[in-house]
Amino acid sequence: MSFSRIYIGKDVDLRLRNLKARTGLTPNLLCRLGFCLSLSEPGIPDPQLYADGPAREFNRYTLTGQWDVFFFSLLRDRLFEDGFDDRVDLEPHFKAHLSRGVLLLYQRLKTLSDLPGLIYEANRRPEVKA
Repeated sequence: MSFSRIYIGKDVDLRLRNLKARTGLTPNLLCRLGFCLSLSEPGIPDPQLYADGPAREFNRYTLTGQWDVFFFSLLRDRLFEDGFDDRVDLEPHFKAHLSRGVLLLYQRLKTLSDLPGLIYEANRRPEVKA
């Protein structure tokens, strides 16, 4: 994996700022939660929908922390299930899942007290195999 910088667009950045104000959680943590939420969704996010110019930049290792290998293993598994090549599609799909996840989180997380219910619902979803 060669990329070390992750860029998100204006809309996602705005939602992150609002989520931080609502919950008090840091953008890094919100991005991690959103990324996992997106991976649990059955649909495939279109990387072109999130290809707008960079409004915020994250250092990949700051964003993923000590769990970098874990996050990218989850993504590789999802790419395999969705029929993509992780050698080509890893970076655009990381950004797509991250962006879609933040937008989903924005819709579903109004206060910090909503988080346990969101996690419970994500764990209840049946696993879908292609």
